[in-house]
Amino acid sequence: MMQESRSPQPKIWRNALLRLLAINLAAGAAVTVLLVGGLLVLNPGGLRDLILADRSPGIAIGLLLGSFFVTFGSVAMGTAIMTAGRPPDGKGPRGGRPARTADALVRVQRS
Repeated sequence: MMQESRSPQPKIWRNALLRLLAINLAAGAAVTVLLVGGLLVLNPGGLRDLILADRSPGIAIGLLLGSFFVTFGSVAMGTAIMTAGRPPDGKGPRGGRPARTADALVRVQRS
């Protein structure tokens, strides 16, 4: 009988937090590619024409992809971290105690 040899899972994927961040970073990368592709297809304000008229359009597209990747990757990972402690039903505490408006009142004098 042949035994199926399974390669051991790398240590980094055993950590649930790193796995969560990696999955959401990949989601942010997918959104980035879709958004940049959509911008190039729709050509708002002649953006595609401007990029492709350059001598090196790869640099412009790379900068656009890189900046959007940082933005949307960070948004996806931050959202995952912020919602990690919330119960699955969505109910539960939503922060600290409510602010008292009396603490915020300030007396103003006319000069």
